[in-house]
Amino acid sequence: MMKVRSFLKFTVAAAALAAAGVVSAQTALPPGYKAEYKMSLVVGTAFPWGKGGEIWANLVKERTQGRINIKLYPGVALVQGDQTREFTAIRQGVIDLAIGSTINWSPQIKELNLFSLPFLMPDYKAIDALTQGDVGKQVFSIVDKAGALPLAWGENGYREITNSKKPIKTPEDMKGLKIRVVGSPLFLDTFTALGANPTQMSWADAQPALASGAVDGQENPMSIFTAAKLHTVGQKNVTMWGYVADPLIFVVNKEVWASWTPADQAIVRQAALDAGKEQIAIARKGLAEADKPLLKEIAAFGVTITQLTPAEREAFVKATRPVYDKWKTQVGAGLVDAAEKAVAARK
Repeated sequence: MMKVRSFLKFTVAAAALAAAGVVSAQTALPPGYKAEYKMSLVVGTAFPWGKGGEIWANLVKERTQGRINIKLYPGVALVQGDQTREFTAIRQGVIDLAIGSTINWSPQIKELNLFSLPFLMPDYKAIDALTQGDVGKQVFSIVDKAGALPLAWGENGYREITNSKKPIKTPEDMKGLKIRVVGSPLFLDTFTALGANPTQMSWADAQPALASGAVDGQENPMSIFTAAKLHTVGQKNVTMWGYVADPLIFVVNKEVWASWTPADQAIVRQAALDAGKEQIAIARKGLAEADKPLLKEIAAFGVTITQLTPAEREAFVKATRPVYDKWKTQVGAGLVDAAEKAVAARK
């Protein structure tokens, strides 16, 4: 009986201590802070994009000593998987933080279509010339005015075309191919101009559609190709055409940002910058090197890799030029002119 009483006293005391711990942890948070913040991501941490979210969340938790605790929600789970609704949800406060695609947010911010203009950015130096220069600052100002606070750039990478039917070397090779694309009118225009049959669907729906043959191909960075094992769903042909790249933006909801102390704001901003640099390096790994070792890994899976000659690439540039010209006015001629000059002047 004494043992039972001692055990009960112990468990009651332990419960009291645990409760006291919870209370002290809660009261340790500055006023207005949440116990947990929600970060939206399109993909999980197996992908460079999701890895960037994990790095950012970990840096923030460590550097704020746990005052700001961030939980990742991959698969854009906070908006039922609809990538194009993500920015609106950030503005409304459904999402606290996000690392978002310029493509996915372009329906709400037309200027973000800049990065999807076909063949604007021929190499990594061109991306850096835009995101790390005056054009990047202009874009951040536009995103800020649209309702979310941008802190840093990340990168999903150059989007390459893959399919289950045949190697693609010319625009004619794309005729009739059913290609999954994101929900962007610019992408529909681009693939229609090339004679393909573009089909809009979320990334969650795309993989089973590829596996069943409901669509023939897709376009995404090679880091997505490897992490999603797209060679196992019929994607046996890859063409490295680098037609657009997909910069990512680290953002915070403005009300959440305003609720933090200036010191914590500075920590979150610097953590985003540090995570962004690391994330970009991860996204480019295996492709930025001269011998492109990632392509050798993919070829080992029985995938045919087609690398276009300058003349072959130019045929795609010409075929999509009317789309580029049409969308230049929609994006804003001044912003596109500034981008073209920055790309031309890159070192």
